[in-house]
Amino acid sequence: MDISYISGILLIGMLVLLAIGMPLGFASGFLAVVVMVLRFEPTLITDPFVYGLAFDAWTMGSGTLTRSFGSGPMNILAQRLYGITTNYVLISVPLFIFMATLLERSGIARDMYASLSQWMNRTRGGIAVVTALMAIVMAAMSGIIGGEVVLLGLIALPQMLRLGYDQNLAIGTICASGSLGTMIPPSIVLIFYGLITETSIHALFKAAFLPGFMLATCYIIYILVRTRMNPELAPLPEPQEGDMNSSEKALYGSTLIVLLIGVAAAIIVARWGYLQGGAMINPKMIDDETAGVGMNTLWTFVGVMALCGIHLLWYVGWDTTKEAWARGKGMVAPMMVVFVVLGSIYGGITGITEAAAMGSLAVLFLIVIRGEFSFNLLREASMRTFKSTGTIIWVTFGATALAGAYTIAGGPTYVANLIVGYDLPTMGVLLVMMVIFLFLGAFMDWTGIVLLVMPVFLPIVLQLPIEEIGLVGQLDSSTMVRVWFGILFCVNMQVSFLSPPFGPAAFYLKSVAPPHITLPDIFRGFLPFIAMQLFILMLILFAPEITTVFL
Repeated sequence: MDISYISGILLIGMLVLLAIGMPLGFASGFLAVVVMVLRFEPTLITDPFVYGLAFDAWTMGSGTLTRSFGSGPMNILAQRLYGITTNYVLISVPLFIFMATLLERSGIARDMYASLSQWMNRTRGGIAVVTALMAIVMAAMSGIIGGEVVLLGLIALPQMLRLGYDQNLAIGTICASGSLGTMIPPSIVLIFYGLITETSIHALFKAAFLPGFMLATCYIIYILVRTRMNPELAPLPEPQEGDMNSSEKALYGSTLIVLLIGVAAAIIVARWGYLQGGAMINPKMIDDETAGVGMNTLWTFVGVMALCGIHLLWYVGWDTTKEAWARGKGMVAPMMVVFVVLGSIYGGITGITEAAAMGSLAVLFLIVIRGEFSFNLLREASMRTFKSTGTIIWVTFGATALAGAYTIAGGPTYVANLIVGYDLPTMGVLLVMMVIFLFLGAFMDWTGIVLLVMPVFLPIVLQLPIEEIGLVGQLDSSTMVRVWFGILFCVNMQVSFLSPPFGPAAFYLKSVAPPHITLPDIFRGFLPFIAMQLFILMLILFAPEITTVFL
């Protein structure tokens, strides 16, 4: 059958199967079989008993699929499935999910929220800003979306509603900020994109850093500006005993920063001492590269540590230092996890999978020393991880099979010729793709989109004239185009998490929101944040060099 008819059947079939509630993984797998049969051996549908009922004799069939099982298109498809499911980086996905579920069930996030609130509670819109900051830190810890929205809905939503915050502002802040996990490394969306397109995940993480924090900054600026223009949207809470004034915030804040600098210097000195001690036993244990610092640099860190100690104990005083620690310690544990995960990745110390494992162990260690560990907590986190990972794996199986079958059938070439046939300019082609991403994002999960659509769209993008991509600045190579297009895709998926009628963030929040908050109320609160997401999307589309700043 001609690929144009198969494409139409595929599109209609996917819409019908999803509409009747069939899971995406099974729908994709079923349609993969349909595509293969229609393209290579349609007689199996038109005359299913053409080879008789002796199934063992089907190996002698005349069709491409049944001539010899395990060869031809079926063998190519099997190799594609095996390749993606045995990719080492895929192990990082359940590890990041496990980390997120541990954070959700521990008190680490609640302590961080309480600590941040102490510093922002006398600022107009401060609790909403605290919610956004907390979401940024959580995104940088695990890169998971659903758990963040649920956790923020449990912690921040009751607080903002109790203080009289505008309901739409509170809802939009929680869901938009909670969805930043799609953009801020270590994003699972970026990991999957890198796996499917064979793009460097380290490069994707570096490229996403600036756009992700630009989007987060837009949210915070919007909250601050809008609440000052209309103070009724975010009333200031009544002053309470123990609230810090401006001078106390400056004193305790600077003290906490000096304390953290001193601790960091002490860790570097201790590491140097450990390596030097080990070198006395095994000289091969240390060299200039593993030591990381020379003697001159070492004495610099010793001096920094000494100056920090003198400042804290003599100039500031022990009581002030203890008070600063008490008010800021809730932020220390999350920042340690962020440092372990992102520091090991950006520093080139470990790969993505190892960083995910280290982050999971760090969170588990923090839970133990906080006295919150129990086997019931570990069991619940593990079961949640198994369920979420199982869902992702089944979607990966089905969508990879469908994308592979459609590729073997010649689908990408057909779609490319179809788009090129309209003789659109380069930016016109890209805008059409963005519209398709936004449309699909309103109805499908991001996993299905990246697995099904990216193998079709990315080859088309790579064939576009590189000098015509963007209006301001220019990308240097096809590798940069791959990375830039991945960031564009992630911004699209950021929009999809808020887009009606099936925006996942709305349903995550609805599961923990008070009964009087309806789904239409939630989607109404998304509108200004969707506008900001579209602004960042257009900015990256027209100025692609934004994604290359840290590459």
